[in-house]
Amino acid sequence: MTLSTPLLADGPLSRLRGLTWPVLLIFGLCLGPEIWLSGADYGLWGHANDRQWAFEYLGFWAGLLDGWLPNYASQPWLMFVTYGFLHGGLVHFGLNMLTLFSLGPPVVRVAGTWRFLLCYALLLVAGGAGFALFPILQAPMVGASGALFGLAGMILCWEYQRSHSRHRSIKPVLKTVAMIVVLNAALWAAMDGQLAWQTHLGGFVAGWALALLIRV
Repeated sequence: MTLSTPLLADGPLSRLRGLTWPVLLIFGLCLGPEIWLSGADYGLWGHANDRQWAFEYLGFWAGLLDGWLPNYASQPWLMFVTYGFLHGGLVHFGLNMLTLFSLGPPVVRVAGTWRFLLCYALLLVAGGAGFALFPILQAPMVGASGALFGLAGMILCWEYQRSHSRHRSIKPVLKTVAMIVVLNAALWAAMDGQLAWQTHLGGFVAGWALALLIRV
């Protein structure tokens, strides 16, 4: 996702060089499971159904909040975080990690290391809450995109605040928000309704709200 805002004005390569350890930590927490599950998918180790097992035990199942029996007692609560470190395959993982590399460093620069990590955890929970509030899909929800849309919400909120305080046009921010909405609608249609837009919405709204609490 490319956001046309000053916080993201530097190029992709310069952002990669500016990666900080919190961003790399999240990358590593997502990379470890994907290496194992991809290897299992290709028969290099483990079992062919390891990804299915991981989704069953660590993915987000909205039904667990509506009477489904969990696999273990704490699953209905842990899934609000664990789902964000699993992905549906290498393409899903790769796209989300590129987005993390793009959006993570600007938020770390503004929020600071520890506030960034706290915000990321809260955004994961908010993404899960969004999925739970609109439980349209019965399949498990996995992926970091809820938190990533939350980071986008934080950046856009800060840009809105800057533009408003300096009496500049807020049209670039509104255009980016509109682009995000259109992108989600297009992906939802292309994926035959299997896109967890609820997670994206929950993360984005929470990100905007969190950004209001952090001075820029």
